[in-house]
Amino acid sequence: MKRRRNTLAAVGHAHCDRGTAGLTAALIFLVPVLLPTTGTSAQETAQVSGDWPAFGRDAGNTHHSPLAQIDRGNVARLRPAWLFQTGITGYFQAEPVVIDGVMYVSTTGNHVAALEAKSGKVLWTYTHKARTEKIFGPPSNRGVAVSGGLVFEATMDGRVIALDAKTGRLVWDREAVRPEEGETETASALAATLSDKPVQGSSRLGFKMPPLVADGLVIVGVTGAGYGLHVEDEKGGLDGGAVVGIEGGYGRRGWLAAYDAKTGEERWRWYVTKADGWEGGFAEKTADGLPLHRDIAAEKAAAPAHREAWKVGGGSLWMTPAYDADLGLIYLGTGNPAPQNFGLTRPGDNLYTMSLVALDVKTGSLRWHFQQVPHEEWGYDVASPPFLLDYPTEKGPVKAVAQASKLGWIYVHDRTDGRLLGKSAPLITHKNLFVPPSPEGTVVSPGPLGAVSWHPVAFDAGSGLAFAQVRHGAATYTVKTAPTSGGRGEFRYTETGEAKGEPSFSTLTAVDLAGGGAVAWSRKAGSRLSGGTLATAGGLVFSGEEDGHLDAHDAKTGEILWRFQCGAGIGGPPVTYTVEGRQYVAVAAGGASFTKASGFGTGDALVVFALPD
Repeated sequence: MKRRRNTLAAVGHAHCDRGTAGLTAALIFLVPVLLPTTGTSAQETAQVSGDWPAFGRDAGNTHHSPLAQIDRGNVARLRPAWLFQTGITGYFQAEPVVIDGVMYVSTTGNHVAALEAKSGKVLWTYTHKARTEKIFGPPSNRGVAVSGGLVFEATMDGRVIALDAKTGRLVWDREAVRPEEGETETASALAATLSDKPVQGSSRLGFKMPPLVADGLVIVGVTGAGYGLHVEDEKGGLDGGAVVGIEGGYGRRGWLAAYDAKTGEERWRWYVTKADGWEGGFAEKTADGLPLHRDIAAEKAAAPAHREAWKVGGGSLWMTPAYDADLGLIYLGTGNPAPQNFGLTRPGDNLYTMSLVALDVKTGSLRWHFQQVPHEEWGYDVASPPFLLDYPTEKGPVKAVAQASKLGWIYVHDRTDGRLLGKSAPLITHKNLFVPPSPEGTVVSPGPLGAVSWHPVAFDAGSGLAFAQVRHGAATYTVKTAPTSGGRGEFRYTETGEAKGEPSFSTLTAVDLAGGGAVAWSRKAGSRLSGGTLATAGGLVFSGEEDGHLDAHDAKTGEILWRFQCGAGIGGPPVTYTVEGRQYVAVAAGGASFTKASGFGTGDALVVFALPD
C-alpha cells in the first residue's frame, strides 16, 4: 500500500479489521498541474471505459460498472490502496467522478479537490467561501459534475459554480438563490417553546444534489422547500429527537433550474408546486389503489381560505435526474409538500409534490407526472434517484424509468408517458400506511427515513436485478400544541420520533425487475445501511454501513464476501474505475447525523481500495 504525506497538512488515520492501520494521504494546497481536457457531456452517454464520468456513472443513473477485474473469486484480497483526508469532519456524502486518471470530489462545506486517481496525490483544491451561514441542515454535498473541461458544483449557500478542470480556478459563479430570502420561520424563535433541545433547520433553499450536465445545460434542484425543523439531542437524527412540522403557511416553493454550461446564465426554471390548480382532484386513493384516509370534506371546506398555499408549498429536490437523450427528457423525484405533516392548510393533492416527473430538457416544461402520494403528511419524499432500464412486457421490452420509494416499493414507468408498468413486491412490512398523525400518536411503517431514502439504487441490466439499501422501521407521529408569542393563541405542530418497541434494522435487498419485481434475496445488515449501492460485472454489490463497514456482496446470493472498517460511517455511494489497467473501488467515509444516532463517529476520509500488486 502506498503511503503519502503532505508536510503542509495534518495527517490522520483509518482503521481496518484486517490489520491495516495508519493510512496516510496528501491533503490540500499543492501547486496546480495541467490535467487532460475532459470530454463534453460525460453524463449523456454510457461510456464503455474504466472511468466513472458522472453521478451514477451513466445518464441512466444505474450505478453499475462493466469492470470485472475485482470479482467474486478475488474480492477477499481487496486492500486499501490510498486514502485522502479532506480535513473537514462529518457529513461526507459525495460520489467521486473519475475521468482520464483524475478524480474530482466535493467535501463538506462545498470545497472541491482534484486527485491523481491511482495514488491520491493532490493536483489542486478549491476552497469555497460561503456567502451566508444560514443554510438548510448540515453543510453536506453529494458530488460534482465534469464536462467540457469544467467542474460544476451546486452549493448549500445557493450558488452554482464552474471550475477549470485543469487548475481549479473559478470560471463562473451564479447566485441562484439566497437561502434565507423568504424564510417563514427560524429555529431560534421556536427552540424555547418546543423543548430544551437544540432546534436546527428552516425553510432555506440550497443545493445538495450532484448536477446533471445534459444538452449543454447544468441542471440542479433545491432542497429546504418542504418545511421541517429538527429537534436533536447529542445523538442526533430521528432516534434522538423529532422532525417538527408546524401548521400554517410555513415553507418555500421548490424548483429545478438549468444553467448554460459555458456562461452560467439561467435558461429555464420549473417550479414543483403548480400555481394554477395545485389542489388536483382530491384523490381518495393513490394511483396504484391504496387508500389515503383523507378527510376530503374538511379539505374542500378549508380550500377557499388557502388558495395561495402553493406559494409556500414545498417540494424539495434531493438527487440527480436520469436523462434520456433520445427522448430529450429528464426524470426526477420531488419532495413532500409544506407544511410538513399538516394538510388542512394546503387542501388538495398538492401537485406536483411527491411525484416522479418528466421534463423537457431544452425548456423545462412538464411532460408527465406520477404522484406517489397525493396530499402527503408523513415525509415520504421521492428521494432516491430514478434509473433507466428496458422493462420486459408481454409485448416486448419497453423503455422505462424506475424509482425506489420510501414507501417500500420500486415503481416502473413508461418513459414516454409515465404509465405505470409494474410495481415490485413490498420491500418492508407496512403498518398503518397513510393513517394521519394524531394527538395520541400514530405508529406508521415506514417512517420518514424510508424504506429507500436518497441513497442510489444500483441496477444490473444483464441480470435484471436492482440492489437497494432498505430501512425497516416505524415512526410515531404525534400532534401537539404550543402557545405563540404576543398572545396570539396556540399553534399545532407534529413531532415524529422513533416508534418504541417496533423492529428497526436494514437489509440489502435484490429485486428482480426482469422477473416481475419479486425479491430475489434480502440480507440483514449489522448496522443501518447508508450511502447507496454499486454493482459490477464482477458479480459484486458494494454497500456501506453506518458503523463504518464497506461490504462486498455476491450479487447472486447476497453473501458477504469481504468487509473493511473505514473508521467512520459510510456517507456516500461507492464507485469503481481503472487507471493503467488496475481497478479501484472508492467510497466516502464521513458519517452523518444518523450515524451519530447509533453511537458511530464522523470522519473525513475518502478510502480507495485495489487488489495487491
